[in-house]
Formats: sequence, C-alpha cells, structure tokens
Amino acid sequence: MDYRPGSETYRVEREVLDEQKLEELTKRKTLSEINKPLTGYLKKSLRCTLPKLKRSVLSSVPVLYWLPKYSVWDYGMPDLVSGISVGIMHLPQGMAYALLASVPPVFGLYTSLYPALIYLLFGTSRHISIGTFTVLSIMVGSVIERVAPDEIFMSKNGTNLTSEVDIAARDSYRVQVAAATTFLGGLIQVLLGVIKFGFVGTYLSKPLVRAYTSAAAAHAVVAQLKYLFGVSPRRFSGPLSQVYTLQDIFLCLPQTHLPTLLVSSVTMVLLISAKELNSFLSTRLPVPIPVELITIVAATLISSTTYLNNNYSVSVVGEIPSGLSAPTVPHLSLFGEVIGDSFALAIVGYAVSISLGKTFALKHGYKVDSNQELVALGLSNAVGGFFQCFSVCSSMSRSLVQETTGGKTQMAGVASALIVLVTILKLGVLFQELPKAVLASIVLVNLKGMFKQYLDVVTLWRRNKVDLLVWLVTWVSTMLLNLDLGLAASIVFALFTVIFRTQMPTYSVLGNVPGTELYVDVETHREAKKVPGVTIFRSSATVYFANAELYLEALKKKSGLDISKMIIYKRRQEAKQRRKEMRAERRAKRKAKGEKKAQKAAKDQPKPPEISVEEADSWSDTCIDMTAAEKEEQSWTEKENVTVFVIPTTPRTPECRSRMEYLKGGDLDSTSWMSELQDGDTITLGSSSEDTLSRDLEQVSLGSLGKWTWDIHSIILDLSTANFIDTVAIETLKNVSDKEIKVFDCTLYWKGSLTELLLPLTLCFLPVFYFHKDSLVHVPVFLDKAL
Repeated sequence: MDYRPGSETYRVEREVLDEQKLEELTKRKTLSEINKPLTGYLKKSLRCTLPKLKRSVLSSVPVLYWLPKYSVWDYGMPDLVSGISVGIMHLPQGMAYALLASVPPVFGLYTSLYPALIYLLFGTSRHISIGTFTVLSIMVGSVIERVAPDEIFMSKNGTNLTSEVDIAARDSYRVQVAAATTFLGGLIQVLLGVIKFGFVGTYLSKPLVRAYTSAAAAHAVVAQLKYLFGVSPRRFSGPLSQVYTLQDIFLCLPQTHLPTLLVSSVTMVLLISAKELNSFLSTRLPVPIPVELITIVAATLISSTTYLNNNYSVSVVGEIPSGLSAPTVPHLSLFGEVIGDSFALAIVGYAVSISLGKTFALKHGYKVDSNQELVALGLSNAVGGFFQCFSVCSSMSRSLVQETTGGKTQMAGVASALIVLVTILKLGVLFQELPKAVLASIVLVNLKGMFKQYLDVVTLWRRNKVDLLVWLVTWVSTMLLNLDLGLAASIVFALFTVIFRTQMPTYSVLGNVPGTELYVDVETHREAKKVPGVTIFRSSATVYFANAELYLEALKKKSGLDISKMIIYKRRQEAKQRRKEMRAERRAKRKAKGEKKAQKAAKDQPKPPEISVEEADSWSDTCIDMTAAEKEEQSWTEKENVTVFVIPTTPRTPECRSRMEYLKGGDLDSTSWMSELQDGDTITLGSSSEDTLSRDLEQVSLGSLGKWTWDIHSIILDLSTANFIDTVAIETLKNVSDKEIKVFDCTLYWKGSLTELLLPLTLCFLPVFYFHKDSLVHVPVFLDKAL
C-alpha cells in the first residue's frame, strides 16, 4: 500500500487468491480443532472449581457483589432521597393500577412492596423501579374479567328477589386468578433466563412495543370510563370486547352520576395543571412535587368531611385491611386457563424492563445482564404470586424520578419499599374514603406519555413505511383482538415483514467510478460504468431457501443474460450440427450407391450412365413436380447448405398427394404456422461446409432468441452482506456454477467472508465454497467430502 503525502489518496495492491493459495496462506484449522468434542464440553461445564463457583454465585445473586462495596457516605443520602420520592409515587399508582387489574386497591400496595425487595437481591440495573405498570395492569385485568366475570357471582336478594353481585367472593377469586397468572408468568421468565433466552425481547421491535403500549393505554381509558362517569356498563371479554364496551358505555351516558363526574373533572384539571407546573419548575426543584400523593390526601380529606359516599353516592375505595397477609400457594387449577396470558405478560414485562435498564446502563456506564434480568424479574413475579401480587415490571415515570433525584444503587428500592410498608401497616385505613374517580383520574393523567406515542404515525410515515405498517397492524390487532391475541398477531406480522424484506431485497449490478476504486450501483449512479467483460452482482440480503430462486432470477434480469435462452440456443446449434452430419452421411451413401449403380450399368450396357438420387425416408410424403433425374440433381445442388421449411399448401386427397412449398430462411418463432407442424413436417437441408448460405440458420435461431451477444468472461457474486447460508442456497449457487455459467466458458468468482458459516456444513457431506475477506477467491471446485 502506497500513501502520497499531502493528499488523501491510497494505492492498494492486493493479490487475487485462489483456493490453494488461500489454504497455504491461512493454514485453516480442522473441525476437530475448532469444535471441541461434546464429552470435553460436558466435562468442562460440570467441573467445579472454587473460582468458577464464586463467579456463578456472584452472577446469580448480584447483591453479594455490590453490597460489600456499598459506600454509605457516597451513596446513602442520594439513595434515601430517591427512595422516598419513588415510595411516595408508589402509593397512588399502586392503588390506582389495582383498579386497572380489577383487584382491591390494597393489593396494588402489596405489589409495590414484595417484588421490589426481591429485585434488590437478583437485579443488575441500578436505576429502574420495579412495581405496578399500566400495560401489565390492564393485561392482568383483561385476564381477570375473562376468567372471573361478575355473572358467575350473582346472588339473589331475599328481600326483593333481585340479583346482586357477591363482591367479597368475586374479589377473593379475582385475587387468586391474578396471583396464579403472576406466578406462572414468573416461572416462564425464570425458565427463559436459565436457558439463556434473554434475547427474546429483541423480537419486539420499537414500533411494535410503542404501538402495543399505545393500544394498551386505550384499553386503560376504556376500563376507567365507568369510574369517571359513575356508570355500570356490562363487561365483555374476547375479540372486539373494547368495541362492545364502548358501545354499552355510550348507551349508559344518560345515567351518568353527576357528583362522580364533577369529582373526576376537578381532579383531572388539577393534576394536569400541577404536572405542567412540575415540568416547568423541574430545573429549579431538587425533587419533583408529589402531585399524586397530595391529590389523594386532599381527596380523602374532602371525601371524609363531606361524606361523599353517604350523601352523594360517590363510590370510594372501601375497607383497606391493616397488616400483611400470609403467603398462600397459587391455585394450580387455574394455570391451564391463564398460561397464554402469562406468557404474554412475561414477554411484555421483560421487554419494557430490559429496554429501560439498558438505557440507564448506557447513560451511567455499567452493564446490565439480559439473562440475569430475566431471572430477577421472574423471581420477583413468582415470589409476588405467593403474596397475592399481580404482574410487575419497571415503570418509566418512577425510574426517571429515581434517576433524576440522585439514586445510585438498588438500595433506593429498599427506601421506597419501607414507605409502602409503613402505609400498609399504619396508614392504609386512612384512605378508605378515597373516591375511586380520583384514582381513575390519576391513571388517565399518567397515560399522557403514552398518548404522545400516536405522533409516531407521522414520524414513521416520513422515515419507514414498513415500520409504520407494523405500528398500525399492532395497534389495530391489539384493540380488536384484545391484549394477548393482539401481541401474538403483532409479533407474527413483524416477523413476516422481515421475511418479506429478505425475499424482496435490493439487487444491483455494480460498476466502477472512473478514476477511483469505488464500485456502486450502475442504475442509481450516473458516473458508474460497467467493467468490460465483467458482471458484478450484489444482493442486499442473505441468500437462503426463501429467496434462492429469486436471487437467480434477479441475476439473469439485472445482468441481461438470459441463461435459459442461451442454453436453448446452444442445444439448437448442437442439434443443427448433428443434422448436418447426418445429412452429409446420407448424401455420401446415396452418391456411393449411385456411383455403384452407374458402374454396374456401364459394364452391362455401353451407354451414358443415368444418375438417380433416391429420396430419404423423411421425404416419403413429399410431392415434387420434377420427374427427370437431372432436375432432381439440380434441385439438390441449389438447395445445398440452405435451411428449407416444407409447408403443405394444398390438402392431401386420396387421388393426389398434397403439394409442398419450400421456404428459405425466415424466423421460426415469427412464423405462425410453425407451432402447428409436427416433427416430420419440417426438413432442414445443408452440408458441413461453412459458406454464406449456412449462416441463414444461425440468423434464424438468433432471431428467435432475440438480440444477444456474449461478451462477458467473468461473473462476480458479491455475498459480503450474507450472514448465513443454507443447503438450498448452496445447491442453487452450485447449479449456477456447474450447469449454467461454466457452459459458456465464463469464470465465476465469489466475494465475501463465509468460510466460518459454510465449514460446519461439511459435516453433512455437502459441497462447500471457499471465501476470503476483502478478496476475490476463484472457486472452480466443490468439496464432496467432509474435511
């Protein structure tokens, strides 16, 4: 490589390697050297040493690693302030999101307590706040509404024989359903984490997650409308349940409870105003103003002093038991009904948590272990299931507060859990008169961030139409099919778009920019010129079974080389040559036979010999208006080396054989009657000599094939974009090399670095190509045995 000072020009000279030189240069290892035997791998994995045991314990229980190094002087006060701020947020959000999950508010406080303590022991993120989350709460609520609807808890009133809902029995069973769903979802997360499936969250793309959470926010709005208007619509479950629920709510609007609507409206106005003021003063305040906590305290005081429940029939939270409930084993009989929902909860909760965790880790310079996060979140849910909690994950609002208020480690979660614990033990009874409309208003105001995600439609329209389609399909399917089926349909559609894009990649023929070493698409760059005699073909996607045939078709189309027609042309040329040789042999035989007859006639009769030429068997049905042998010989002489097409011009009758007409030259494909003739109707005459008339057949064949000139001696396939290759693609490329390209004396080259991908396929005794990074490696031979 030469460098010229004072300029940015480099001149690179690099040898083009063939297969043998590549092997000599690189000294490739054998498969036994690369892949260790299975027995050796098992021995290594099962061998227990003290350093290995220590690493395993510290990676499985991260608190043992960072807690001994915890500095109270450096981290104690920031974590305490941050934990108190987050704990204050836990109280209103826990009770409000419990309404979304269709369980009593106190269980929202339980959910804010136990899982946070479990995550402290096993989690690796220092800034996320584990607890209730809007999307998971509404997902749990949809499961509960389906498994435990009000209809199965109806009981008749003995006084007036009317049906009433047994609220105590209903709430007890719903808590059991929530606990079973949460426990099963936690087990799924732990299992996925143990088998190193932490990458599963990557299958949820950002447009999909944002559309899904936007649709879940719409579900939350629909679920809270009954508390805002004070109406009692019917409950629906399954596909289109949101449509039916909205329809029933609109029908119930004339029965709106005005005091409840007034409480909701005033609360929402005050919350929105206070939050906007909080945002405006965020740079001047050390910690955010606890707007939600102030709201529920003020609402509780007003409700208690004015007796909103007794005087105006405003629905309130009701009895909140003091103290902690004893752990109970979740009902195993419910697992069969909620396993699908549990899996959806596990995936969505993990996707939200790991995205937040990695964001904060990147900002503050530490690492988050995806598999350990999956285990930590799973244990938080599984243990929470024993204490009647519902599914948890990290919350964006609480995590941001924990990070902005100076939180340094997971110890902030301990401080927030203590705030919740004190509330459960001593302060819970004070919130019994809290109106449910206030909690519903808190939920709706907290959904403001999710409502802003609808602006993604405009952004994606400008940037990527496929991502926009994923967003719209996810939102529509989640709204119409409910949260569990909507998530499944969204993931399937998102994966389908990936497959679709691999089947329709960008194919291009590369050309050189004169004066440079740049090779770009000749169709999109004016200055790019094709290299004479060389076709460089590139695909933007991996070649595999789904697009191997499309790759081959694009190669033919883009390069302008219709290999199929070329093969047909060559076969026709070979058949023509064989027919010439056969005709020459038949004429030689006839001539020898005629000479023999002439010699015999000369011996018997001393008179000038007559030359007779017999017709071949293929001319048995031909009627020629020439009776003399001289005319026949003259006809043969005139027709020698000429392509003759025999056309019946008159129908054949018993009295007279049909008359035939000879056509010389012409275009076979353009002659309409050719497709109707049989093999015996066309006769081609000629000789093996090459003269002007013999080129008529070549012109006819080329005319039938279209204009074509073969001026390419090399084809380069740029496979540098491929990251894997399968057997179907190998067979397709092998057929191109062996059966098509090689037929026309054209050399095939491959550009890429796929040796590591193809080498394992030799175990299956498959043909293997060799590649060299940044170089062109000639591949004329395929290996037919394992290395």
